[in-house]
Amino acid sequence: MTFASAFASRESFPKQRYGSVAGSTPRLDALDFALIVIFLIGIYTNYTILISKNVPFPSAPAGVAGLILLWRRRDQISLAAFTGFTAVLALYAVSVLIAPDLTWLPRRTNGLIQLTYSLVIGYALFVTVTTGSRKQIAALFLTCALVLAVGCLLETYGGLRPVSDAVRRVLYSRGLYDGDQRDILYYDRVRPKFFASEPASVTFCYSLFTYCWFVVSNWRWKLPFYLGLFGLGVLAMPGPTLLLMLALVVPYVLLLMPRQGGRLILSRMLPLAALAAVSIAVFLVVASVAFPQRSQDARAGDDPSTFYRVRGPIIAGIDIMKTYPIAGAGLTGEPFIEGRVTNLYIRSPYYSARWAVVTPASELLINYFWLHWIYLGVLMGVLVTAALSVWLLAIGVPSPAFCWVVWAILGQASGAYVGPTCWAVLFLAAAAAVLNQRAEASEANMWRSAPRAASYSDANALRPHSPAGHA
Repeated sequence: MTFASAFASRESFPKQRYGSVAGSTPRLDALDFALIVIFLIGIYTNYTILISKNVPFPSAPAGVAGLILLWRRRDQISLAAFTGFTAVLALYAVSVLIAPDLTWLPRRTNGLIQLTYSLVIGYALFVTVTTGSRKQIAALFLTCALVLAVGCLLETYGGLRPVSDAVRRVLYSRGLYDGDQRDILYYDRVRPKFFASEPASVTFCYSLFTYCWFVVSNWRWKLPFYLGLFGLGVLAMPGPTLLLMLALVVPYVLLLMPRQGGRLILSRMLPLAALAAVSIAVFLVVASVAFPQRSQDARAGDDPSTFYRVRGPIIAGIDIMKTYPIAGAGLTGEPFIEGRVTNLYIRSPYYSARWAVVTPASELLINYFWLHWIYLGVLMGVLVTAALSVWLLAIGVPSPAFCWVVWAILGQASGAYVGPTCWAVLFLAAAAAVLNQRAEASEANMWRSAPRAASYSDANALRPHSPAGHA
């Protein structure tokens, strides 16, 4: 199948890809579930194995699970999907070759290898998740989110902290979180880590898993329940990353809810814009009410975490795009621009000389959205974004714009552009959009290429009535 034919029959992709057994309900088996959970544990822990001094195996559990998932779904990989993947990698390879100062080529090549690995396993996760039913996937992500919430409550109030800390000391030889005193200042308690390297990993994954449930579930009361899960998160694992859950309502409301029959209906979009505006207002109010001291310090420039995750990457990103507009600093190019970025930070009114010097250079920029533009520059950044969007369309994603907005919002709390977590976010958003629109259009239509209609002919059977998306 060529790209031209892919665009001509966009709406046919889901039915061709994700229903390999004619006339059968798409479902995952126990091994699929186990592999997905292992993948999610990999991005949650970020457990990395060093193959050699300069060659890491990032998020190793996710890598192993992803490769097995890819093998299990190998028959579902279409020519269009493979062509799109090849085109994306070709553009990344070009960006590596034309980036300034070729003495950094070995490091950039290493980054390209890691990026390839991350895209491959992310795509495998996408194909597997979209093979499942809406009920299965909603239940899976709701369960994962609740496990994190209960685990954090047990760590804080149930005596689990010594066990969690002991496991963390074994898993993470370096980079253990040392901000407990700051947590007491901001939150009046030590934040739970629940076997992760730092509290931010817990809140990030809780936000991601809960949002995936929110998008996939077809429960009528899912929005109030989602807000309740936000409140549970604030209670169990306080942290500003949770505020992104409120911001994530906006792309769902504006880019998925107004869709009908595979098209974005502007007449439906305009009334929903009011709900999006309310979400933004709630985000701003809750930020000040839920975390008053943290919010005040962030606005005043007294919070190093916020600076290195949000303000600093913006400053660096704008400067690098102006200085290297063609191909940026190159993949994993932090050491190449370390001196320049450090000087930019020191001159910023939001930077404090009291803060400890950050090492390694990769810790200067903890925001994969801005790393995209820092690594690739304006020209290659736009070309790669366009190529990835074409690839998403070719594999049946109804709204690449939705995926990119979700990816950008969660990028404010995560770095490691070439790592699996960055691309797992994009592919999980894509899978959630596919499942959401599959039900909206009636799964009978999505699978009408099968010899018989089977259980999809009854659209009423696709209306879940429970938080987990049960039919």
